[in-house]
Amino acid sequence: MTQLFDTPQEAEDSFYDALEEGDLKQLMSVWATSDDICCLLPMYPLVQGRAAVEEVFEHLFSQGQGVSLSINHLHWIQAGDIAIHQVEEVLQNVPPGRQPPPPFYGTNVFRKDSGGWHLLLHQNSPTPAPAPPEMVMPE
Repeated sequence: MTQLFDTPQEAEDSFYDALEEGDLKQLMSVWATSDDICCLLPMYPLVQGRAAVEEVFEHLFSQGQGVSLSINHLHWIQAGDIAIHQVEEVLQNVPPGRQPPPPFYGTNVFRKDSGGWHLLLHQNSPTPAPAPPEMVMPE
């Protein structure tokens, strides 16, 4: 069952809250009810449809915890009933003694229908490696 979200930001906040809490039911309430949804996470193949999306997050949550992320908003586009949010996701719950991974860039696409705003696509990928320092040529 989906919830009513009045803005794409409400839907996005609920998505990341559910992700942090490891709450699959809440997380799935953010997604559109259509099977035209899709999700692309690092090291996973593209999944399409509610059942496949739910299965991916069920697997992620099977570790017994959610995924705590700090979200930095980079760019938002909203045109009519479509909103695209580009974010930087920084992993917060890194196990002790492990180096945190670089941030991820994420794209969340939302659509507004009679039931409010819901997620159609979530995609994230690691940030590119830093560019090597420029070589200084001797004079």
